[in-house]
Amino acid sequence: MTEQVLRSRRSCLATPGSNPRFLAKAKGLDADQVFLDLEDSVAPIAKPDARKNIVAALNEGGWGNKLRVVRVNDWTTEWTYADVIEVVSGAGANLDCIMLPKVQTAEQVVALDLLLTQLEKVHGYEPGRIGIEAQIENALGLTNVNAIATASPRVETIIFGPADFMASINMKSLVVGEQPPGYDVGDAYHYILMQILMAARAHGKQAIDGPYLQIKEVDGFRRVAGRSAALGFDGKWVLHPDQIAAANEVYSPRQEDYDHAENILDAYDNYTSAAGGARGAVMLGDEMIDEASRKMALVISAKGRAAGLTRTDIWQPPAD
Repeated sequence: MTEQVLRSRRSCLATPGSNPRFLAKAKGLDADQVFLDLEDSVAPIAKPDARKNIVAALNEGGWGNKLRVVRVNDWTTEWTYADVIEVVSGAGANLDCIMLPKVQTAEQVVALDLLLTQLEKVHGYEPGRIGIEAQIENALGLTNVNAIATASPRVETIIFGPADFMASINMKSLVVGEQPPGYDVGDAYHYILMQILMAARAHGKQAIDGPYLQIKEVDGFRRVAGRSAALGFDGKWVLHPDQIAAANEVYSPRQEDYDHAENILDAYDNYTSAAGGARGAVMLGDEMIDEASRKMALVISAKGRAAGLTRTDIWQPPAD
């Protein structure tokens, strides 16, 4: 099994597989990840042609460093097995992950894992190389989210699907991503987001927030994205090119926070060494830092490096 390497997913661009023009345009956009969709954005009669479009687009290349993901249909439909077989058989070498929507049980992830393993063996791909992204879209899926996160070593992300989730719990709203009418204190999605985040963090996965459907309201997107980013989510779906820059900004550390995190790591390494006095708690300017500070700094440092930030302020040990 390939060792899992989780890459930056600040912006995850949804692109319908039934639209070759959108597929071609997506290659030149600045999203961290593009997922080519065979599910909700593709009409049933268009799904066979959409598979062919996606295979062609993946094999044509031009995706740069983007993560290349295909969202197949969920296991309750008649399309899933054909989606996986055709896409992986046709373009598995140019595919990073399969996204499985409406995941309700761990067994659904296991089924996808088994099918992927068979296809990898048949086509000579390294077993386990193709990852799985699991989308949580209803109450049963959230109840089983920990089991889903651990159902396969292939699982890389746990994704919140707000629209179907809102319907599944009879939430009184038609505006995806915004608070339901009457919920004027707190965040109606906080419990759901935290459940997904805890499952992801407990098992070394990434947590991705779902879409904001008011695509012309970039300020609204930024506001809603800021909530999940503040909790610790790694990224969010984007449905329009105008949302990409906002997502990349919101889910990246601020420059000053990144610099400060790197300085904490450098200072802590210095002061805990024999040459630095082998101290466990020291002052960095007006701030006391210790092992807990180092752990917090590692999170910000990793996100900053994944986002491509470079340091503008480098700590130097004080002169003797």
